[in-house]
Amino acid sequence: MKIMVGLLSRWWSVVVPLLAAVVLAVSWGREPGPIAATVIGAALIGAVLSAVSHAEVVAHRVGEPFGSLILAVAVTIIEVGLIVTLMLSGGDKAASYARDTVFAAVMITCNGIFGLSLLVAALRRRVAVFNAEGTGGALATVATLATLSLVLPTFTTSEPGPVFSGAQLAFAAVASLVLYGVFVMVQTVRHPDDFLPVEESGDDERAHLPSKKEALISLVLLLVALVGVVGLAKTVSPSIEDGIAAAGLPASAVGVVIALLVLLPETIAAVRAARGERVQISLNLALGSAMASIGLTIPAIALASVWIEGPLMLGLGATQMVLLALTVVVGALTVVPGRATLLQGCVHLVLFSGFLFLAVSP
Repeated sequence: MKIMVGLLSRWWSVVVPLLAAVVLAVSWGREPGPIAATVIGAALIGAVLSAVSHAEVVAHRVGEPFGSLILAVAVTIIEVGLIVTLMLSGGDKAASYARDTVFAAVMITCNGIFGLSLLVAALRRRVAVFNAEGTGGALATVATLATLSLVLPTFTTSEPGPVFSGAQLAFAAVASLVLYGVFVMVQTVRHPDDFLPVEESGDDERAHLPSKKEALISLVLLLVALVGVVGLAKTVSPSIEDGIAAAGLPASAVGVVIALLVLLPETIAAVRAARGERVQISLNLALGSAMASIGLTIPAIALASVWIEGPLMLGLGATQMVLLALTVVVGALTVVPGRATLLQGCVHLVLFSGFLFLAVSP
């Protein structure tokens, strides 16, 4: 009875994922017109909001650091499926699609979500406090994964262009999986306290602990919502591509838009956590998503490259490498003290704005 009452109180979060799945089934494989694209966009936004609602229920039940890990991995697995699907569909953009999308995901999480979380927390309490040990380790892992997978291909000489040879791609894939697996083990088994908030939240998080059945229902609906988010994003992507082409913007901007849509659930969840004085949870979501985007995508595309014809361009350009290097340096300076003010949040958001500007005006 309590389960039904809880679900009825959030009836929209139950109905919307199912409606999004219906819209996806009806629109899949078709080119939407203006009206259809509007309906798909509305269903996409609804699926994002419901995904956040169900993710919070699951996270509340399992506790941290598992809660933030669930949303990050769930979104990234489906994001990987989207990337591989689009690459297998071929086309001129297939060669660089993975690079553009993964780099966009890293910049969105490490500057956009990271900076917004610090800004929201600092506005509420003047100083955002977090665990420097866990956050620093996560940032170091992201920097290593990004360098191995996105920077080195620009400088290797085995193949012409910013691409890995077969052996180099296999090494990058294995190294990414190993490093991501070790981080998850450290976060959840060896040193979970390093990824927990250093201060008690102002909210009474134990006021209503969801039951196992309620959490299981929310987990299923979360997966349905996430499939809807990514599937609808893919369905509406031709309309996005046409709009970007009509505006005279570079094709790489499509990957940025899709990454923004796919990462919207994590952005909303991170901001809510920051508003609830759980800054560490916000940073776990941001850096965990960046890590999963690289650590799971590179092995997946390495496997998919067996069926993909043509080169697989992973190496970043000079402008992108400058942005990545600046992000790592600024991120390290932000993390080391274990506390941040309004200034640090604004610095990361300005970096994110610079990324968006250069994505449309390279």
